[in-house]
Amino acid sequence: MKIIFDNIIFSQQKAGGISVVWYEILKRVLINKDISPFFIEYKKCNNNLFRRILDIPSEKIIYKNQFLLKIRRYLNPIILLKEKTIFHSSYYRTINSNNAINITTVHDFTYERYYQGIAKWLHCNQKYQAIRNSSKIICISENTKQDLLKYMPDIDKNKIQVIYNGVSDDYYRIKHLNLKSLPFPVHSYIIFVGSRIAYKRFDLSIDVLTKNKFNLVIVGGGKLTNKECELLNTKIGIDRYKYIGSVQNKQLNQLYNGAFCLFYPSEYEGFGIPVLESQKAGCPVIAFNGSSIKEIAGKTALLFNEHSIDEINSCISTLFDNSTRNSIILEGIKNANKYSWDITFTQLTLLYTNAFNIE
Repeated sequence: MKIIFDNIIFSQQKAGGISVVWYEILKRVLINKDISPFFIEYKKCNNNLFRRILDIPSEKIIYKNQFLLKIRRYLNPIILLKEKTIFHSSYYRTINSNNAINITTVHDFTYERYYQGIAKWLHCNQKYQAIRNSSKIICISENTKQDLLKYMPDIDKNKIQVIYNGVSDDYYRIKHLNLKSLPFPVHSYIIFVGSRIAYKRFDLSIDVLTKNKFNLVIVGGGKLTNKECELLNTKIGIDRYKYIGSVQNKQLNQLYNGAFCLFYPSEYEGFGIPVLESQKAGCPVIAFNGSSIKEIAGKTALLFNEHSIDEINSCISTLFDNSTRNSIILEGIKNANKYSWDITFTQLTLLYTNAFNIE
């Protein structure tokens, strides 16, 4: 079964949730004997943390011109196909060919909800064209599927399949944690992981820390802006926060293990991989009870319903009781263990096979 994988996301992110998903898929593709894979790439992909650790044979890579890549990312690649071929893009592109079986993964609808202007138009136009031109549509959660049907009610439901993301085995409880690897003493900090765009509510993380003595560790999301530094310095002080940047799984697992909790106040998520990473590492998760999080996080007392500092600090206080904390940690590990990239890939390969045989 010939499949072309479009690695465009690796040229758009240094790291990030979609890069994680694509890396975990390709890692398994490369050792699967039933798939004959090829990969569309741009040389800029090498800046991506996850692409760097993938060993893709050069003869399997179809290099494309990266000139004007900021524009080309919105254009469908042109490839002449002489035989029936599945095409699966990491980010909303398809191939216009009678021999192409297009597969599209829908991650979320953040642009529809939070963006305006040309950026929203470009993204939505590209996404909707990809979805409409695809034989199969993958949604990464039931919540994302419902959003898809809300924004595109004309789409045939029979084309949609929910395939949950997984969580890497790189995350686990460390029995003997190297305290020197931590930016602050163990359990003295709260960790924030991911982008700090407005709907992620990073501002709330700062406000919450004004009401307690915890430090803050910030992972990913690009360098802190001058405005963010000013807010942090003014509200909690320069000694109480540390920006770590993008890190490999091993280091992130150490940070989760040493944290008092993960704070995940995002108003909207298509899935929420850091929630499961944190749970699997034995780090309690305090998160907003909305979008996909209430679907993914499992049974936990640490979901808050309002972006209220008092309600959030009440969740934090819950973790001061060791018995309650241990119970929440064990429940979190149990929940995270339900999600596996191997299961994700098994379901994905079945979808590929069905699409290939039907077309």
